[in-house]
Amino acid sequence: MILVEGWVRLRPGAIEQFMPAAEAQIRASRQEPGCLDYACARDLLEPNTLRIAERWADEAALQAHFQTAHTAAFNKILAGLAMEAASLHVYDGAHKRALIER
Repeated sequence: MILVEGWVRLRPGAIEQFMPAAEAQIRASRQEPGCLDYACARDLLEPNTLRIAERWADEAALQAHFQTAHTAAFNKILAGLAMEAASLHVYDGAHKRALIER
């Protein structure tokens, strides 16, 4: 399993423009083969920051995701919104184990 974790900070006022594109990206990405989860949430303490969390079956599924038309369109919109900062990390979750299970 591949885990993607990160955040994007947009300039003030841009997040409202971004949300419809983010919703479309989430809906399309969740339909892709190999997508186990794809989520984006607004940070409660930093309202111009979006937190990103994705789970993919394997690296091939993630690479295929990067090649989709909806991801290209999403990245174009994101680039036009003048990000202030961003961070994105990809992890191999094959060796992940739960520390607490409920």
